[in-house]
Amino acid sequence: MEHYNYNGKEIIGIDHGFGNIKCRHVVFRSGVKAYDSEPPMTPDALFYEGKYYVVGEEHKGFVSDKSQDEDYYILTVAALAKELEFRHITECEAVLAVGLPIQWIGAQKEAFRKYLMRNELIEFRYHRQDYLVRIDDVQVFPQGFAGVVQRLGDFKGLNILADIGNGTMNTMLIKDGKPISSRCYTDKLGVEQCIIRMSNELLAVSGFAMPYDVCEDFLRRGNADLAEKYTSVMRKAAEEYSDTILAKLREYEFNPEIMRLTVMGGGACILKHFWNDDGCRVQYIEDICATAKGYELLALNNLKRRDT
Repeated sequence: MEHYNYNGKEIIGIDHGFGNIKCRHVVFRSGVKAYDSEPPMTPDALFYEGKYYVVGEEHKGFVSDKSQDEDYYILTVAALAKELEFRHITECEAVLAVGLPIQWIGAQKEAFRKYLMRNELIEFRYHRQDYLVRIDDVQVFPQGFAGVVQRLGDFKGLNILADIGNGTMNTMLIKDGKPISSRCYTDKLGVEQCIIRMSNELLAVSGFAMPYDVCEDFLRRGNADLAEKYTSVMRKAAEEYSDTILAKLREYEFNPEIMRLTVMGGGACILKHFWNDDGCRVQYIEDICATAKGYELLALNNLKRRDT
């Protein structure tokens, strides 16, 4: 089982997405709901500080500051529970490796770090197993870059990276394996914008609201077991969203004749299924956990540098 432990500290990468929380080995939706007593129909509820929490049943709405309420803290505890269960660890000292959108990190980095470090010891119960985690440090990195840090050597010449999550798209210019800090951007153009457009158009056609899950699965797979009158509307909305993404990239001087395009995040499947690349040199990184893995590697490298 691949993961990093440095000097007895578990390095745990958590990608706090608006749609999904991703760790190295686990992925779950970012919704969270609290209960005073154990929910009878949810055997995997998280028990923390006297309350039960059900996570993963829905997505969290877009927020520009992830530390503005309790949700992302509870989701962090849930991420620890699920990832440590996978790693067969019930007690550890941990370094959390997390991230923020590229253009938000300067203003929000320290606040988010303090938000996640507010409790040194975290005790919780998950699947009737007790856990104890001591938070040694929280390191915050830029989204997008972390997802490709292990393959920067492959980025020869001029490249543009589009990391399309549920809430935002982070764009970065990379030249000969080196990110250009002055050419990094964050836009509210995530997958949710596509689903909102799709849902509104389906409502006008059908008179009823198509379930979010159906729209999401259609985008992920490129098709759905629905009548053609619905799938044609969904396909058109996805194609229009793809065109919007490419128009934004062109604003950032994307030129397919001299640049390679790399697309990652949940939006990668949309462009892969619904965009006619017209011969563009494009690669899709479809590992939804790539950013969390990149956070871990960056944190490991930082710890090693501190000891030299």
